[in-house]
Amino acid sequence: MSASETASTGPGILLVLDGWGRAPAADDNALALAHTPVLDELVTRFPSTLADASGEAVGLLAGTVGNSEIGHMVIGAGRPLPYDSLLVQRAIDNGTLRTHPRLSAVLDRTAAAGRALHLIGLCSDGQIHAHVEHLGDLLTAAATHQVKRVFIHAITDGRDVADHTAPAYLARVAELADRAGTGRLATLIGRGYAMDKAGNLDLTEQAVALVADGRGMPADSLDQAVTASGRGDEWVPASVLTTAGSTAIADGDAVVWFNFRSDRIQQFADRLYEHLVATGRSVDMLSLAQYDTRAAIPALVERADASGGLADELAAAGLRSVRIAEAEKFEHVTYYINGRDTSVRAVEEHVRITGEGKPDYIARPQMNLDRVTAAVLQAAGRADVDLVVANLANIDVVAHTGHLAATITACEATDAAVGRILDAARDNGRWVLAVGDHGNAEKMTKRAPDGTARPYGGHTTNPVPLVIVPAQESQPVPSLPEQATLADVAPTVLRLLGHKPGSAMTGRPLL
Repeated sequence: MSASETASTGPGILLVLDGWGRAPAADDNALALAHTPVLDELVTRFPSTLADASGEAVGLLAGTVGNSEIGHMVIGAGRPLPYDSLLVQRAIDNGTLRTHPRLSAVLDRTAAAGRALHLIGLCSDGQIHAHVEHLGDLLTAAATHQVKRVFIHAITDGRDVADHTAPAYLARVAELADRAGTGRLATLIGRGYAMDKAGNLDLTEQAVALVADGRGMPADSLDQAVTASGRGDEWVPASVLTTAGSTAIADGDAVVWFNFRSDRIQQFADRLYEHLVATGRSVDMLSLAQYDTRAAIPALVERADASGGLADELAAAGLRSVRIAEAEKFEHVTYYINGRDTSVRAVEEHVRITGEGKPDYIARPQMNLDRVTAAVLQAAGRADVDLVVANLANIDVVAHTGHLAATITACEATDAAVGRILDAARDNGRWVLAVGDHGNAEKMTKRAPDGTARPYGGHTTNPVPLVIVPAQESQPVPSLPEQATLADVAPTVLRLLGHKPGSAMTGRPLL
């Protein structure tokens, strides 16, 4: 009997456990420290393997940590996709970024009119949303085109990199400006304000007022600004460096955003654009990579094609899927897993779970997991649903706080939810494929430049578990290959549904 014949085919559940990575037990491994009997049994009782979810395996630069966006895109596409960060780096390496016709035209106009260039982005090397070194190429281009006034509006991190490292990254910004011969730090603000993506416009408006109008706390030094709130790098208050002079965006200026990832910067970009238009300021605005904004912001680096993936194959076969996630990860099981496609296919249902009030992930690490689980159970009980796709966000979202105890609680809550979902799957004759999208909670400290271990809420390069639970426990399922990647998920899901992988997929069915 072949492996494909021993595996069950029929309806199933694709369950993404966000931030579920694998690493040896340690005192900073929240997953190992948590009581997780269901997850522990999953990887020992059922066919499982470890899947690569970072670096070149998913279309990132070698050694780059995975992230939710590329993770879900590759899960959906069934192949590694050259990620925006990789495409930007290629453009820098081959010299086409600094000589891009679109950028050159904007810089020439800015220089000829004696106007200012404003560079806005996250200043760290986390490689999730931005890389501070990309700023260097833009500064070099500005100097080449003799733009005399260049203001850098820095967003501090503390999430994709260790907290309290903003001074080191800002020092690097100053070095890049000195090397290029142009540019000065103008404003600072934490990513908690500037990169909100949950619709908290009161946070975004503080960033808009700072960059557009120079309205913020006056700071005589970087240290004064970075330490003002006492809440770490993520929550550095809107600060105007008094040494920079007038930093507001004027009519005729140019703006370039240097984050390469869209989802956490697009709200800020849209609101800044709309504010400038409403106040009668016409500016040239570009983005380093393509953003999903309402405003038409031309990009310097275009995206890779992600079509022909799981969503297209399900639609072609007439297989109905229900997508379920909390607001924080809703786009990942819809837009990103669908190949960055905003359309809702006729065979798709999208269920966005929300809660009341602003979330406090440390005080309430369970988030809205009960509601997510209830929605999964309801969809799993429907005979007309072929595939339930759900994201359990807690492990990742809470780990991003760097708070170990809260993350342990989030892991335990997720474990209980997975147990309920497995019971419902068994009761309804569904298989389950459970997989992480990247590592996070299994490594919650990081060495700072001074050698000390500091709380770390960022992602890792660790592999992620991938487990297949058959619809009936008595049904034989072959062992999985020792090596796998996230690109193998979509072909495996299609095989479990009784269909062939799509022609665009280079991943392999693991059965």
